[in-house]
Amino acid sequence: MVTNGPLPVLTAKDFENDLDVRWCPGCGDYSILAQMKKVLPEVGIPKEKIVFVSGIGCSSRFPYYLSTFGFHTIHGRAPTVASGLKLANPDLSVWVITGDGDGLSIGGNHLMHAIRRNINLNIILFNNRIYGLTKGQYSPTSPVGHKTKSTPFGSLDRPITALTLAIAAEATFVARTADRNPAHLQYVLKRAAQHQGVSFVEVYQDCVVFNKGAFDYSIEKGVKDETTINIEHGKPLIFGAKKDKGIRLNGHTPEVVSLADVSPDELLIHDERAPDSVLAHILSQMAQPYLPEPMGVFRAIEEPCYEQEVLQQVADTTKKFGPGDLNKLYRSADTWTVK
Repeated sequence: MVTNGPLPVLTAKDFENDLDVRWCPGCGDYSILAQMKKVLPEVGIPKEKIVFVSGIGCSSRFPYYLSTFGFHTIHGRAPTVASGLKLANPDLSVWVITGDGDGLSIGGNHLMHAIRRNINLNIILFNNRIYGLTKGQYSPTSPVGHKTKSTPFGSLDRPITALTLAIAAEATFVARTADRNPAHLQYVLKRAAQHQGVSFVEVYQDCVVFNKGAFDYSIEKGVKDETTINIEHGKPLIFGAKKDKGIRLNGHTPEVVSLADVSPDELLIHDERAPDSVLAHILSQMAQPYLPEPMGVFRAIEEPCYEQEVLQQVADTTKKFGPGDLNKLYRSADTWTVK
């Protein structure tokens, strides 16, 4: 991104404003907002070139609470508005803030197509496995059997795995983190901001009113070491409080092994830069209670950005055929008169 002159030195306070933050006390959104304010000064982009776009839901209040430009759009359509914004002005740093209901239900198609095009957007999906703003209905990520106001006898729907969906759409950057792990959350958000192309980040987020503790297993001390696994590029998948367990592949199926029983060469080595998405897909399917859930960057590859390809196509076509004439275009097709 080209700028004129040195950038001002920004701090987290520069991204605050005077609006009262209105989420329920204890909501995980507060942590995500706080870490975002810390990350934005480090990405080297002027405030006036940063835009947050959201849909509908508790997470979608996010643009109000940052001193940047922003759009609070309609249910599920944030990726569409953000895509148009990025195509109209590729110099902008565009962030999409969505939730598991907004992004994966009514907005599922919009999300999928923004991802597959590899538009240079940062998509942050807050996953609390519930509809919070509308007072506790089950969402596309709610587990089978989950009892809510809309499923009083338990949900029968099989939940969507957000990262699997993003990987199936060939996202070039995919990561998972949690609201109550601020250092890791900052790391992942910064990696997403630095990525050229679409970045998709799932944040495990606690809804303290309607689904409290849904992700306690992934964050509580004394528990998380056995239920999650931190994945790092080029390193073997090892976990456990004593770092005494690992993951190896049995064909295409991951399985837990004791490090006392296997050679280190048998362990699965994480490769976030693998050109195909097979490994990332396998990791995205690892879940409790059978396997530890991976946390970190699943995939980070380089592919052409859609908006740059569009600009190049326009430039090449203009060079070949000359500037377009809209008036001539209107009158170029077959016409008829209705009597």
